Amino acid sequence: MANSLSNAALPFTKALLQPEKQCSCPVLTQKFQPASPKILDQLSTRRLTPARAVSKTKEALSSIIHELEREESTAKNKQRNERELADCWREMLGEDDWAGLLDPMDPLLRSELIRYGVKAQACYDAFDFDPYSKYCGSCRFTRREFFERLGLAEAGYDITRYLYATSNINLPNFFKNSRWPKVWSKNANWVGYIAVSNDEMSRKLGRRDICVAWRGTVTRLEWVADLMDFLRPISSDKIPSPDPTVRVESGFLDLYTDKDESCKYCKFSAREQILTEVNRLINEVYPKEEVSVTITGHSLGGALALLSAYDIVETGINVRGDSRAVPVCAFTFAGPRVGNARFKARLELLGVKVLRVVNVHDVVPKSPGLLVNEKTHPLVMKMAENFPWSYVHVGVELALDHKNSPFLRPDGDLVCAHNLEAHLHLLDGYHGRGERFVLNGRDYALVNKACDFLKDEFEIPPCWRQDHNKGMVKNKEGRWVQQERALHDDIHPVDIHHHLNKVQ
Repeated sequence: MANSLSNAALPFTKALLQPEKQCSCPVLTQKFQPASPKILDQLSTRRLTPARAVSKTKEALSSIIHELEREESTAKNKQRNERELADCWREMLGEDDWAGLLDPMDPLLRSELIRYGVKAQACYDAFDFDPYSKYCGSCRFTRREFFERLGLAEAGYDITRYLYATSNINLPNFFKNSRWPKVWSKNANWVGYIAVSNDEMSRKLGRRDICVAWRGTVTRLEWVADLMDFLRPISSDKIPSPDPTVRVESGFLDLYTDKDESCKYCKFSAREQILTEVNRLINEVYPKEEVSVTITGHSLGGALALLSAYDIVETGINVRGDSRAVPVCAFTFAGPRVGNARFKARLELLGVKVLRVVNVHDVVPKSPGLLVNEKTHPLVMKMAENFPWSYVHVGVELALDHKNSPFLRPDGDLVCAHNLEAHLHLLDGYHGRGERFVLNGRDYALVNKACDFLKDEFEIPPCWRQDHNKGMVKNKEGRWVQQERALHDDIHPVDIHHHLNKVQ
């Protein structure tokens, strides 16, 4: 009897849920919003007595629909969490421009962004920025001990090459130099590294991943004022481009392409160091494997990540002999604008995928191009596209807000808003626009490694990461001296000229 009554009530229940139709019952005369077919099917299987069907108000039915939608959302999230990265790595690298993955935030994409952000953060943690050290401007660790010394022994990557740039350019606040006369190099700074996933990690990732990590500035933001702030053709520095109107910021281009042949570290430009190593890895070391190139960087390092991603694809070293193209993706954090509208169009045409993570209160992503940028009226933008100060952001933006975190002080200064660890903290707690901020396990104390951004109630001291005794050790005579550091004799591979001929 109950079953027959429930079945009799089903047509009436479905009628209530149809869009733009009114219930014939005098008690219920309001219109109802349409529900998805899946929700309707689930609702039709629920057993309702005639009395309940008639007496249910619009609010009660809406509550049932919302409950089913929550169950559906929970099921989708569970399914997402259970996915294996090896099965969807192309999606994580922007195959579909991260459609549907940012809001709500896909858990797997979040973990991948943090994983690459940690690799960019490692550049800061390993960099010697102490002007009282004769090794200021270098990396504090050798390639083989790099990840282990940083507490990242499980990273699953091996560094194949360190990257150096010459300080003889007009970005003085990006470089750090020792105040002592006897230094490791007068004209070079360590700016990042190239690493490759080992066999175990490659199985988890579903491919062999080549990661290029760029260092940004350490604490100060004065480099923003140092920008020459004018665009010049990217082809003017021998970077290939069939479109002469593709322009990028002059200072970034100098940092990427300049070299000092009198310096053994900068005998080859950062550009030449990257292209030769990526070409070697793709076409000689792993010619038969599935490979990806993922480039990451923070701040000014984010700008260099975009330049190198563009260069790798425009040069064509990611295309193998059988015409298969290795995907190239850039994950940048707090990066500035790099080029004009033509630069953006060319990146998209080449298939370079870019995901930019920014804090809406950070000033760096808003520069250069304060007057003319992607937010300018299209007509004005069209008129100003050939001007030397017309900039446009590229790729997909994931905008975070540090005021949504209950851990961070809402009145943090500009350096705090720009801090990379703060960005990783915001990523860890971000679940989508309008969603509650809930951490997924990343230690919030990391935020204060190099700044003072956490609220005092958490009792984490500011700038707590310090080098032990600032590198001072006791020698055999019992005197305190600066510890000697092993620098690299294999700075540039002996066959670099061989690979350089292939990429020029």
